[in-house]
Amino acid sequence: MPHLALYTFGVLKSPLADPAPLTREFYDMGEAVYRKISQHPGYLARAEAADGDRGMLFEADWGAWGEFAVPTWYSKGRTVETTALAATLSLWTDLRPAFDAIYTGLHRAALNRRYDWFERTGRPNYVCWWVSDGVIPTWQDGVSRLEHLHDHGSAPHAFTFHHSFAPDGTPTRIKGIVPKSGQVC
Repeated sequence: MPHLALYTFGVLKSPLADPAPLTREFYDMGEAVYRKISQHPGYLARAEAADGDRGMLFEADWGAWGEFAVPTWYSKGRTVETTALAATLSLWTDLRPAFDAIYTGLHRAALNRRYDWFERTGRPNYVCWWVSDGVIPTWQDGVSRLEHLHDHGSAPHAFTFHHSFAPDGTPTRIKGIVPKSGQVC
């Protein structure tokens, strides 16, 4: 049975190493959000650095998730001191559990604060796609699909919750979710 891959990417207003209160707040809330999401029904796994160091994104060993990658339009730093991004890569059993985890509870509260922490880039900040059972998506898969979504809009290859596709490539809707007109994210 196919699984849903979900890649998220955002450009932070300040580097992760910045000791400012908003950066600390983002970090602190992020840890709680990760814990909560990992307990959500339908959650299967997420990319985590083998050494557990969240500050060394580009140098970390991500195991089967592959080498860390970012979209071509990301232009901020790539060192521990200058990296100003947040990215996740996760696997889910289906669209509905992933949607519910993202748009309810603690993660919803974090989304409500996103403009305190993240720049508005005019680009999609997440993308979904289906993978075969047993396949671990890579960071590069997420980046290429996010870029495809930006360039071409939702398609079976790369889509959003609001313009989603079933594993067989047919358009589908998550019950209760209305497509957003003219938006890719």
